[in-house]
Amino acid sequence: MSIGVFDSGVGGLTVHRRLVDRFAKADFIYLADQANAPYGGRSGEEIVELTKAGCVRLFEAGCDLVVLACNTAASVALRRLQQTWLPGYRRELGRPVNVLGIVVPTIEAATGLPWEHEAERRGDKVEKLDILGVFSTPATAASRVYEIEIDKRRQDVAVFSEPCPELARMIEAGAPRDELAAVIEGHVKALARRIGRHPDRAILGCTHYEITADLFQAALPAGTPLIRQPDATADALARYLERHPEFDAGTGAVRRFLTTGRPGAQHSLVETFWGGPLSFEPA
Repeated sequence: MSIGVFDSGVGGLTVHRRLVDRFAKADFIYLADQANAPYGGRSGEEIVELTKAGCVRLFEAGCDLVVLACNTAASVALRRLQQTWLPGYRRELGRPVNVLGIVVPTIEAATGLPWEHEAERRGDKVEKLDILGVFSTPATAASRVYEIEIDKRRQDVAVFSEPCPELARMIEAGAPRDELAAVIEGHVKALARRIGRHPDRAILGCTHYEITADLFQAALPAGTPLIRQPDATADALARYLERHPEFDAGTGAVRRFLTTGRPGAQHSLVETFWGGPLSFEPA
């Protein structure tokens, strides 16, 4: 069987690239819902339905596991799909399937703690706060998933989210780097104004943004650590597969790329990131 990787567009390729590097013999199918991208400005119900449709397409293609390489889908839809849809769908298929996300691994990387850990609430004053900035789509920022879940685990970390309404769309369309740099610099400055200073660390809370990680690094103060979602997701998937041998990742090194949008070659920004030509088949 294969591992599915799902995103609204090409941003999930940043996670997919790391998974392919980490699990070289495994079979992967990538699905980009480019006909409906980006998800960041859509309603919660739309995001849930589109995410479910993408998962169904990947399960039908032979995947046992699907990784939601999209912060918006993982933040808004994952828990609901796991609780209300997957149990019945597993019975219907007659085989074990599951959907994983990238938010949990990112929070584990940001806190240095396992997901199961919850901090004891104390009245002690925190001497020094670690300021964590999160750059994300409006839907991810509105969900407050990073603020809520990190606060449960670390009272010494203060999270501030900066929604970036147009950035994923610009990256998806292959906007020039100077235009991307100007938009990113504007968001970094806006976050710093709200906080009163620059964050100590930052999460690129949309997988599209990883394609422009160097531009974020240039806009932030030198040496600001970026929490890399692709690395965190690859580590988490390795642990999951060790715990769940019932999921077969395959051994044929199959690589398929599907899209609900325009099939064929992708733009140069994506190909430069990927390291070579990349062509999508119709989903």
